[in-house]
Amino acid sequence: MRSHLRTHDGRTHSHRPAALAAGAAAVAAGLLATGCGGTAPTASAGTDDDTVFSTASFTLGSRGDVQLSGTSRTAVRPAGAYPVTAGRAHAFPRPAGALLVILRHWPEAVTERASRGRARLMPPPEEPAVETGYLVDTANWVRADLDGHPLQWLRRDTIRIDTTNATGGDRVRLTLSGPHGGRSGQPTPPPEDRACARLDRWTDRRVVLPEMVAGTPVGTALARLRKQCLDVQYASLPGDGRAGTVRQVLVPLAGPPDTAAVLPPDEGTDRPGDSVLVDPRRPATLSVTR
Repeated sequence: MRSHLRTHDGRTHSHRPAALAAGAAAVAAGLLATGCGGTAPTASAGTDDDTVFSTASFTLGSRGDVQLSGTSRTAVRPAGAYPVTAGRAHAFPRPAGALLVILRHWPEAVTERASRGRARLMPPPEEPAVETGYLVDTANWVRADLDGHPLQWLRRDTIRIDTTNATGGDRVRLTLSGPHGGRSGQPTPPPEDRACARLDRWTDRRVVLPEMVAGTPVGTALARLRKQCLDVQYASLPGDGRAGTVRQVLVPLAGPPDTAAVLPPDEGTDRPGDSVLVDPRRPATLSVTR
């Protein structure tokens, strides 16, 4: 039996466990970038090649505002905003040598209603979410932190943050910091998996659900998901577990857009080791405990 989670343009909700529904309703509430008529953070052209990247932070508010700060904020430039349906990812191009930050959020009109207390718990299904991209012009290693918790090291890579489960008043910060490439213990990027590179990202395929328990380190969970050639996005959830560790992972299944496998599994749902058919156009969501 598969778990059935209702997704509204990138936001996932459980119809079964009340605790899961409460957690999903609070995912990364403040990380709201504006798109579709919103105001994007002002940024200028990228840094010179000989300029060392230091820090750039995206601080997102409940009214759909984005504040870009940090000594290297001028290295960030908008990459466009696009509506997305059924939680599917927009294919942003990423130039060589740049980092790509993608924020999934609701349009400004939705966040404005929420900030005034007039929004329903869930926006209507026909109201698409938005993915807004930013290019960070640096070839250096940087570390991504969400709400002060380390996620992963990035270099010529893409990071996605899902912020469509909005709770009024929350603020969330995504911080990119560097340089870290020359420090001892610097994690190396995952080896290039040619089998993954040959996959058609638009075609449904089968994967084996990896072992995952609450409290798994983010790096461990990310490696297991990438081993199955899954595209991954992050979200932030409140919880009783150890802060900065994995609370749950949602693996979107092919078919209706409201189905997903939940790790750790609920009673009677897909479990680690099961082979499931996934929709690669919808990223798996790795939820980090605040």
